[in-house]
Amino acid sequence: MKKAKKMISKDTKELLLTGISFVFGTFCLALCYNLFFSPNELVVGGVSGISIIVEQLTGFNSEIFIYVASILLLIVSYIGLGKEETQRVVIGTFLYPLFITFTSPIAKVLLPYFTFHEILVTVALASLLYGFSNGLIYKFGYSTGGGDVIIKIMCKYLHISEGQGVLFFNLIIVLAGAFVFGVEEAVYAIIVIVVGSILVDKILIGISDSKKFMIYTRQSKKVERVISKEFKTGFTIFPTVGGYSHTKGVMLMCVIRNRDVNLFRDRILELDPQAFFVINDCYAVQGGVKRSNLPFI
Repeated sequence: MKKAKKMISKDTKELLLTGISFVFGTFCLALCYNLFFSPNELVVGGVSGISIIVEQLTGFNSEIFIYVASILLLIVSYIGLGKEETQRVVIGTFLYPLFITFTSPIAKVLLPYFTFHEILVTVALASLLYGFSNGLIYKFGYSTGGGDVIIKIMCKYLHISEGQGVLFFNLIIVLAGAFVFGVEEAVYAIIVIVVGSILVDKILIGISDSKKFMIYTRQSKKVERVISKEFKTGFTIFPTVGGYSHTKGVMLMCVIRNRDVNLFRDRILELDPQAFFVINDCYAVQGGVKRSNLPFI
């Protein structure tokens, strides 16, 4: 019974954390729209980007457009993607437009403090807030609907990957923004998209604080001693067979802190100038016997 209560408590805390993160991320995304995108005519994609273009061309209120488009796309999602996919975007579909309305007066109060002579300062701040917001939303599998629905439908019926769908959809909107507002604003929008995407990746998978080495060397015993004695970390030995020569050997895998990467690489080449190794970012290391803050693998 106690274990069950602990499990329920843990699950409740995780659910609460993900819910708060999603709500806060959606709030920040709506604030970013009212504080940076709409006032500076930055068309970065999605329904919010289309709303800025529509308001400029027709005078139709962008907030109302976001409400109408979001609800229509929710219906389209149900028809084109099914009930299960639609359930994932229902909350975001209603929450994002509501936060657009809620943050509008907040943005008006803050706008004098976030109006700069140099537009690149605005672009930089917009990129950070845009990436941070989307990172919080996507980290726990949520979505604000709108443009995401269009992208999923494109992927399903055009048989393209989601990455291609995102690129194609946003490219069309950015080009439309360039036609309406000019090339300069489109370039700033692209900067926001690129920097924001990088920040989203960092939030989703973390910042690498170590590197994974995969090492093939004829001096494996010497390299093993360097790994364990000099760098105080563990390693794993994999038996290998050369794809061309069919020669049998071993591959060493170990995790090294970022600050020691160059030193470790030089030590390997010092022992075996012909050594072959691959270095990858290592975003998470878990389990094993701890030695000097890295696991014994």
